[in-house]
Amino acid sequence: MNLLGAFTFFCAVVFFGLFPFPLLYLFSYVVRFFLYGVFGYRKAVVVENLKGSFPSYSAKEIKRLTNLFYKNLVDIILEGIRAFTMSRRQILKRHRITNPELLEEFYKKGQSVIVAAGHYCNWEWGSLSASLQTKFNVVAFYKPLSNGYVDRFVRWSRSRFGTTLAPIKDTSLTFENCRDIRTIYLMAGDQGMPKEFMDRAYWVQFLNRETAFLHGMEKHARLNNLPVLYADIQRLKRGYYVIEFSILTQQPLELEEGVLTEMYARKLESIILKKPENWLWSHRRWKHSRD
Repeated sequence: MNLLGAFTFFCAVVFFGLFPFPLLYLFSYVVRFFLYGVFGYRKAVVVENLKGSFPSYSAKEIKRLTNLFYKNLVDIILEGIRAFTMSRRQILKRHRITNPELLEEFYKKGQSVIVAAGHYCNWEWGSLSASLQTKFNVVAFYKPLSNGYVDRFVRWSRSRFGTTLAPIKDTSLTFENCRDIRTIYLMAGDQGMPKEFMDRAYWVQFLNRETAFLHGMEKHARLNNLPVLYADIQRLKRGYYVIEFSILTQQPLELEEGVLTEMYARKLESIILKKPENWLWSHRRWKHSRD
């Protein structure tokens, strides 16, 4: 099954890799029709999440957001596959940092930084674009894929411009190994919370409900006393994104425990509320309660 799955994946990479972007987005409509209209992929989860986060919205508004969400989702999926064949020039043109001077200030000081982001717009291209637009060593944490063949290919592809992909289970070891290297650590804290980590979660009021956030970003910021920046990714138009950095904190040890996670959640929430359809609503984000 691993070989069959890998073969199917590689065929998709070759197939979509030949598509120019305008044709890719035409095909996106076809994929969305089947994913949403025919198979209803995670539709119940998406609708439940939207209703819980926007209780005052009418059924018509929820349906509109659901439609827009699937448009965003399919675009991100196809752009993620298309990333395997994108050139440096294409990445720099389509996933551009607007204020690299903010990163440059930390680099000149000899400081490593944690860059926190959410699953919003196209986060997939970040592992390719970051190392092309900064002098830092770049590390992106990821969850290894169950198919070993595909996982090795993904790691090679996502790191071909200089970024290192590190498994989440090796997070502490990665920080230790890069201690003397000026490094950007790319981390996302808005995934669904694994049950085994619930005892270490930070609970924050987020999108109208109590929400468990992963502890890793704050934990490693405090352990290594690293500044934390937020990367706001916005779509200019289909296939074109800009990333703007802002500082969450430069002194994490001066904050009470949990405050940094709260700051991250507030920043992410403010971005989601402006254009909710661009967030990854298909996660089962609220399947666990504090009890």
